Amino acid sequence: MIQSSELILNPDGSVYHLNLKPEHIAKDIIFVGDQNRVEKITKHFEKIEFSQQKREFKTQTGFYKGKRITVMSSGIGPDNIDIVMNELDALVNIDLKTREIKDELTSLNIVRIGTSGSLQADIPCDSFVMSQYGLGLDNMLRSYLIDDISEKDMEEAFIKQTNWDMKKGRPYVIKGSETLEKRLESDKIFKGFTGTAGGFYGPQGRVLRLNIQDPELNNKMDRFEFNGIKMTNLEMETGAIYGLGKLLGHQCLSLNAIIANRATGTFSNDPYKAVDALIDYTLDKLAE
Repeated sequence: MIQSSELILNPDGSVYHLNLKPEHIAKDIIFVGDQNRVEKITKHFEKIEFSQQKREFKTQTGFYKGKRITVMSSGIGPDNIDIVMNELDALVNIDLKTREIKDELTSLNIVRIGTSGSLQADIPCDSFVMSQYGLGLDNMLRSYLIDDISEKDMEEAFIKQTNWDMKKGRPYVIKGSETLEKRLESDKIFKGFTGTAGGFYGPQGRVLRLNIQDPELNNKMDRFEFNGIKMTNLEMETGAIYGLGKLLGHQCLSLNAIIANRATGTFSNDPYKAVDALIDYTLDKLAE
């Protein structure tokens, strides 16, 4: 039995941070970072059957073209992903009354819809990126046993090509869901490595008043390549989602609307339009 100090429940029996019970979520789940983006998606639903919010975690479940879908805001960063992924898994794979792991496990389909900046000049603003691999620059996932699921050859290539300082921890590479990739791909979507940083400023090479450990890291990531696959973009969640999803047995895929191109120094003329287009695309693919 899992102790109450490890799996914390609210007085109503819901999981602690998300404030959800098993019946509140669908098998197909869309993650967004911003809680205000949840309703930008669910406004397309024919019906919303459930809505809940606690802290930055906002959840709505309803129906789009007859398909039951949950939309949830995760907040920003790998630390929040640790909370969301573990509590979602508990909802479907742990009996919350007996605190026992279920004999028959459920696999969720989790699609992240995010915004990001491209690292490659040929991936323009307003385009879509599908993350074939999450390349984690954070250390959160290293708290778990990931050696059996990580792409070690890719990790070594990244460390070597970027002259990575191991004092920052060992980068990891996790492959996204091939099942969801086939379900959601099109010839208009760019694919590659998506870098997951542990912060927005220094960890992504931004300099305001503080100098950073490696001012050339972004340029090195631009040039990183493994068997023809390049770094496409940099954000703060994908690697953590892929790692925990694979460890827990869920199908996970990340899609990003590119609203900035850091290689060319450009920004989308209408980033909201780009995000709306990605939302429409994802919903239609999930409903097929």
